[in-house]
Amino acid sequence: MRTYKRFKVEGASYFFTVVTHERRRLSEDPDAVALLTWVIADVQRRHPFEVEAHVILPDHLHVLWQLPDGDADYPKRWRLIKEGFTKKWVKRHGPTNPNPSRRAKGEQSIWQRRYWEHMIRDDRDFDAHLDYIHHNPVRHGLVRAPRDWPFSSFQAWIERGAYEPHWGTDEMPPLPSWAMRAE
Repeated sequence: MRTYKRFKVEGASYFFTVVTHERRRLSEDPDAVALLTWVIADVQRRHPFEVEAHVILPDHLHVLWQLPDGDADYPKRWRLIKEGFTKKWVKRHGPTNPNPSRRAKGEQSIWQRRYWEHMIRDDRDFDAHLDYIHHNPVRHGLVRAPRDWPFSSFQAWIERGAYEPHWGTDEMPPLPSWAMRAE
């Protein structure tokens, strides 16, 4: 059996993709987006990290995080986020009828067990992932322009001067080849 090992570097920036269980369209519920945002902020207060960029889509999310110097424990943060969200969701909406495997482990059916991470290598890599995050709602056909998706950091990056408001509207921005294969 192959062992999967995560690459962890203290103080690094990471890109993550987290997917709902069986691509459940959880975040189409505004309550789910608000709850997830609250849980992330709560974990952030207890275990600091900076959310550089994010997009919350109906069945998955992408984020760029900067971890503090001397800290590489993003798995703990994701565990706390997934657990915190799940507990609050189940309390509000009831159990999710997990399959036998999940039931045996005391799990609900909200998140996929794993997530995908990528350590950001340099500014070019950061910019490519930033563009990928912000163009993702367009790529999935949810909106015509990144500025039209409400659950994204795109507007904040416009305010920082990184994007023009019309970016990604008229044509597909140049994204790296991995972006076409992702998800």
